[in-house]
Order: sequence, then C-alpha cells, then structure tokens
Amino acid sequence: MKDLLRANSRCRFGISRVFNCWVRFYSSEPVPTTSFQPNDSLFRRISRAGHPNISMAAVLDRWLEEGRDVKQSELQRIIKQLRNYRRTCHALQVSMWMTNQRSHNLSPGDIAIQLDLISKVYGLQQAEKYFNSIPEDLRVFQVYGALLNCYAQNKSLEKAEAVMEKMRDLGSANTSLSYNAMLNLYLQLGKYEKLNTVIEEMEEKGIICDKFTYNIHLNAYGATSNFEGMEKLLKKMEVDPHVTVDWHAYIVAANWYLKTGLTEKCLVMLKRSEQLISGKTRRRAYEIFLTLYAAAGKRDEVYRIWNLYKNLGKALNSGYLCIISSLMKLNDVDGAEKILEEWENEHSVYDFRVPNCMISTYCRKGLLEKADAYVNRLIESGKEPGAATWDRLATGYYVNGKMEKSVETLKRAILASRPGWMPNRLTFAACLEYLRRQGNVEVVEELLELFRGRGHSLTDIYDKLGSSISNETLGSRALDQMEREEQIVSGETHEFVEFKDEGSS
Repeated sequence: MKDLLRANSRCRFGISRVFNCWVRFYSSEPVPTTSFQPNDSLFRRISRAGHPNISMAAVLDRWLEEGRDVKQSELQRIIKQLRNYRRTCHALQVSMWMTNQRSHNLSPGDIAIQLDLISKVYGLQQAEKYFNSIPEDLRVFQVYGALLNCYAQNKSLEKAEAVMEKMRDLGSANTSLSYNAMLNLYLQLGKYEKLNTVIEEMEEKGIICDKFTYNIHLNAYGATSNFEGMEKLLKKMEVDPHVTVDWHAYIVAANWYLKTGLTEKCLVMLKRSEQLISGKTRRRAYEIFLTLYAAAGKRDEVYRIWNLYKNLGKALNSGYLCIISSLMKLNDVDGAEKILEEWENEHSVYDFRVPNCMISTYCRKGLLEKADAYVNRLIESGKEPGAATWDRLATGYYVNGKMEKSVETLKRAILASRPGWMPNRLTFAACLEYLRRQGNVEVVEELLELFRGRGHSLTDIYDKLGSSISNETLGSRALDQMEREEQIVSGETHEFVEFKDEGSS
C-alpha cells in the first residue's frame, strides 16, 4: 500500500490544477443550504445538488465541516451512481476530490474510472495526458482497458488497435472485456470483416463470449441485414451454458426487424423479450419497450407498458421522458400533455429534461405557439429555462421560418449557458447566414462576442460550424440534431449494444 500511496501523489499531476481551475469556472451556482436531518446522507445531498454548475467538492467539504465522515467505499458508490445518471462532470469532481484527499488510496479500478471520466468531460487529449502521468507499475489491465475504451468511444481506430496489441503483449487481453471494446468499435465503424476476425481469435484462444459479445455480434448481423445469421446466433445463445439469455438479446433482434420494416417479427421478439424481464432491469426494459412500440405504431401497447411501469412504484424522470416522446411520435399530443401534467404534480424536484423533451417535440411538429406558451408558463412559475431549453426553441423558430425570433432566442440560450457550451450548430449557422444576408454585422459581432466570453475562439466556432452555412438541407438536419440530442437525454439511442467499462464497479 505504501507504493500505491506514493503513486497516488504522483497521480495528482497537472490535471488536478486544470480540474480545480475548471471547477471554479463551472461552479457559479451556490451550494444548497441543508439543515441538519437525522436521516440525511451524503448521497442524498449530492443527488439534490443536480444543477451542473454546483461544485461537488463544495458539497463534500461542507459535509466534512459538519464533522461527518466520508468512507472511500461510499465515494465509489456515489461515483458509480452519478455515472449511471449521466452526471459525468459531477462524477469526475467526486473522483478528483477523492484523489486530493490523502487519506484515500486510489485502486487501479479508481484510476481506470477517473481516466474514463476525464475523457468524457475534458476530451481524449486530456485523458492521454492523465494516462501518461500514471506510474508504470499502476498501468495494469484495468487502466489499459479504460484507455482502450476511451479510444473506442472516440472511434480512434489506430490508437485503439495499438492499445489492444499492447494488452496482448502484456497478457492482459485474456477476458471478453477488452475484446468487446474492439468488437464494438468495429461495429460502429462498419468494419465487419475485422469484427469477425476478432470473434475467431476469441474462439481460438478459448475466451468465453459473454452476453455483451453476443449482443454486439447480433447487431453486426442486423446492420448487414443478415437475419438468418442473427436467428442462428440467438439459437446458439439459448443453448450456451456460459450465457443466460436475457430480454436484451431479443430487443436487439426486435430493433433490427423494426428498422427494416419487418414489424410483425419485431412484435414477436418484443413479446419473447417481455417474458424474460426480471429484477432491477425491469424499469429500463419497459422504457425501451415504450420507444419500440411507439416506433412500431402500437399505441395500445405503449399505454399497456406504461401502466406496468407505473405499477413498479414512483415513475422515474427517465420513464416520463420515454412515454412523452413515445406518445408524441404517435401524434397523441393530448396524451403526452396529460402525462406531463401528471409529472409536474408528482415531482417536487424539477428536472428540465422532461419539459425540454416536450418543447423539442412541439418544435418538430411545428406547434410553436404551444412551445412558446409552455416556456412562458415555466418562467411565470419561477423556473428559469436553461441554455438547452432556449436552444430547442431557437431551432423550432428557425425550422419554421421565424428567423428574427430564432436569433433573439439563440442569444438567450448563449446568455444562459455555461463555459464551453455550444448550441445546435446548424441553427447557429443558419442564424449567422440570415444576419449576413440582412447585412446585420452588429448582431453577428454580438453573437460571436458572447461566445468568446464563454471560452470559444473564432477558430473554434468556425471549426464547429464546418460546412453548415448555406446548406440547403440545413433545416431538416437541425431537427435531426435536436432529435439525436433528445434521444441521448432520454436514453433512447437504441443501437442496443450493452457494454461494460473496464474497471467499472
């Protein structure tokens, strides 16, 4: 442990200084004051401090100032939960706070998770700097596996292959975890021959396929419309003694059948999948069923699944996101509005992702008056919309030809944003082009100055805009981008590739 403690001090390297600077930059929101409560817990405090600008370090420091103890195992559980809830920046803040407390010795798993979080929050370059600062004796398989995941998630093929080769040389590539990272990368890049080669290598080395390996392989068959291969693989999974086939495998098949218009086969797979749901995954499964039944046009099934979901207890925000977006896909606007009203009445903690989902769908359907009225109602009730809300409304105005309002709303989005935030780049490009055609140089300069004040250089702005300006398909692409962002928020990006990070606990 002495070596680990010594290594920890070396692991505190330059990223700590960078991190602390960014915490000050982001943490403009005051830490909520909390009166003493007998049943209070650190996790509850951190859960309530959900605003992205609140510093987790300040919450943790206050906890210590009150004379309370913080166990490393508790911090590790909190980091895991924050990652599950996609509060990545907050998870990194807790991880870095744990690093800076000299009473806590980081395990290789802690370092691997921290590497993953740095990549997600600061980008691949900072993650590489962090990795290079880790002492050689701590670069064990979990840490190399996390670096491999970073490269795979960023679709950096050559670097990922190099790390995988390094792991082979070290004898670390002896489980399905690292192979799954490469399989998933090849799947995302459409390199199916390489994917098959890796599966053959696993078979030759006797590396047992897990359910993640199988699900990636199922997706590869689906992506190439090889439904015969997909069905054979499902049968192989059903008799494999090393794998318990769960509901997720049939969801993968259902998704691909649906994408290719084979709706009846999709419905058969959904029914088969539903029979296998159990335990803690039930909520997540029902959320996926909601989106697939909506995509299949089965309104009655959507309501049936929603009732099953609510029978599990208090519905989560993620469930409300799924049901609202599903009903709007089915053009059941009245039903979606009733669900939204139900959510507003039952949830004391206001999660702006839910109203943002409604605003996005209003905008996509051209219901701008409803979107505008809803935002005004939020303001009147004391709930100040954030950058994401104004950005969605700006896109709605743009797509529906109301450019003057789009520009004005975009300004409000930028003013409500935090450092580093970017709006829908296609909407932004369209606004700049509109102002250029109007000869309104002053407003262009005003917008650019607002961005410079939030940490962007002109070069950065133009790089992000790319070739968007003057593109005839800009409007539809802006809506597509908004829909992709909404799917990420609601967990609806179902390529159905389950994948477990190295070092995850």
